[in-house]
Amino acid sequence: MRVDKFLWCVRYHKTRNQASIACKKGQVKINDVVIKPSREVYIGDIITVRKNQINYKIKVNDTPPNRVGAKLVDIYRVDLTPKSEFEAQELLKYSKDYYRKKGTGRPTKKDRRSLESYTDEEE
Repeated sequence: MRVDKFLWCVRYHKTRNQASIACKKGQVKINDVVIKPSREVYIGDIITVRKNQINYKIKVNDTPPNRVGAKLVDIYRVDLTPKSEFEAQELLKYSKDYYRKKGTGRPTKKDRRSLESYTDEEE
């Protein structure tokens, strides 16, 4: 089975076209080798998929005949993604809350004072 079709079947991408584009961009690797969307997937292969700034690691157990339901996905793959990947995503979420939105203008006096109080506490 093609790797783009496999990623679509086990619900890592909504459409097969999205899976194909991810392969072309180099976001999908099989056994640490960047591949094309037409590369065949075999039992025992380890696929690394970069999606939403997380590197998912998947071990192929079997190839599904076609797209499967969410409850049946674990029959065809084993998720080897380390928990540290998800923790890094949580930290990134918190760091984004601090920054000002684009177009809100210069910082106000209140913003400056809160920044100064924050930096003074660390010293």
